[in-house]
Amino acid sequence: MTEIIQTFADISDRYDVAFVDLWGCMHDGVRAFPDAVAAMQGFRAHGGKVVLVTNAPRARGPVEAQIGSLGIPDDAWDSIATSGDSARAAMFRGAVGRKVWFMGEKHDRSFFEPLRIIEEPVEIEVVELDQAEGIVCCGPFDPHADPGVNRPQFLYAKQKGLKLLCANPDMVVDRGGAREWCAGALAALYTEMGGESLYFGKPHPPIYDLARRRYGALNGALDDPRIISIGDGIHTDILGAQQEDIDSLFITGGLAAKETMTGHAPDPQALTTYTEREMVHPTYAIGFLR
Repeated sequence: MTEIIQTFADISDRYDVAFVDLWGCMHDGVRAFPDAVAAMQGFRAHGGKVVLVTNAPRARGPVEAQIGSLGIPDDAWDSIATSGDSARAAMFRGAVGRKVWFMGEKHDRSFFEPLRIIEEPVEIEVVELDQAEGIVCCGPFDPHADPGVNRPQFLYAKQKGLKLLCANPDMVVDRGGAREWCAGALAALYTEMGGESLYFGKPHPPIYDLARRRYGALNGALDDPRIISIGDGIHTDILGAQQEDIDSLFITGGLAAKETMTGHAPDPQALTTYTEREMVHPTYAIGFLR
């Protein structure tokens, strides 16, 4: 049964490293959550390591700049693993061909910046759909539009047998008080229509492999660390932890605030009903990271 806790400090001494989600956990897309920042600073002050593990469809550098602008200071984390970096590695190895149709907003174009860790990378060219060998999806063109607006393009792509590389498996995020669609919703639609989607972020293994490598590169990293995964996505952060056989802390005041009836803390019965319905079982739960 999931244990409801009051603060991360209640359990933090049981772990060496925290794999921490960003959006909905450390910030809301507009500003950082001060209590979450303080919790990670406190964990690090007592010897813990923090690897920010995010489904952001961008490289580590742009994510670092973004979170700094939102108010997350450098002393709240040790390293960053992004879905974007994991997916970029696959793209530059030719997972969806050389000529790709790009889905996303202007700021997602950093996805195509060179990735130096790949030897002899494939030279990628962004083209129109009728010339494409595959699809790179960092998100919708309009995050407020229903994913169904892409059905005509997806039908054409499916008929051509194009694979879709999904750089962000998240279905939705809440930016401030507004909900937005993510690349995961488009990939789910494409799969539903009979197309093939490739995933690299949470809850899929590649990003956890990357997070472990990021942790391993830190000074003082242990060979067999005690890991806890923290986040608000039941089918990304928590399911991913369950599949990796690591403990998890579910932030119920994020995407599942309504379902878990979270005020200061989740309602125990609502939390149990929700997790049983979703068939995902976090080790711990808390209303907000603090």
